[in-house]
Amino acid sequence: MLGKVLSLWRYPVKSMLGERREWFDMNARGVEGDRLFAIRNLDGKLASGKNTRRFFKLDGLLAFQAAYENDVPLISFPDGPTIRGVRSDIDASLSKALGQPLTFVREDRVPHMDAGAVHLLTTASLAWLRSAIPGVLVDERRFRPNLLIDAAGATQVEKTWLGKTLSIGEELVLRVNGATERCAMVVYPQSDLPHDERVLKCIVRETDSNFGVYAEVITPGRVRCGDNVIALD
Repeated sequence: MLGKVLSLWRYPVKSMLGERREWFDMNARGVEGDRLFAIRNLDGKLASGKNTRRFFKLDGLLAFQAAYENDVPLISFPDGPTIRGVRSDIDASLSKALGQPLTFVREDRVPHMDAGAVHLLTTASLAWLRSAIPGVLVDERRFRPNLLIDAAGATQVEKTWLGKTLSIGEELVLRVNGATERCAMVVYPQSDLPHDERVLKCIVRETDSNFGVYAEVITPGRVRCGDNVIALD
């Protein structure tokens, strides 16, 4: 017994704020609907919090909120309106709000995820980080996990799960397959969280830029808040 699922998060549009859920289903790709949509520029890169071969850094995305209405993403703009992702003017609206030509796209052959299908974080890691940088507002939302797992202690306990197979709830089985490398997105302001570079500086200095873990789905299933997380090996 490693802990219990404390909260669940899904992000319909890559790099926008997401939605907190009481349950969701997972398939071989990961959380159903997670980062299924993204914003693409004229160079064919996807909007993100960083510049890579596939992604380009686009400021302001964390001012937008995305949630599903059935299978349709609803995008709440920082100036007030909420627009359905299937509307004919969605590209023009996003381009105007973000200051450059953009296209709203659904995932095709290549997943929109950065590196892993499912992102896990524990309350123990958050407690460790709070003790390492006292006075800084450390909040799970900065790190955009899919599952926040309530685990005892104040260490980065999920690092010890690397390579392990986890049973969660009645059906779901995951295999932890990598550490989550952090970028500047964790310092950006969102909702009531201020910009704070101390968060990333501490993670870079103390943990070689890693905080949380990625997992792959071995057996699809439904996960709910309160589900037990059990190591099978």
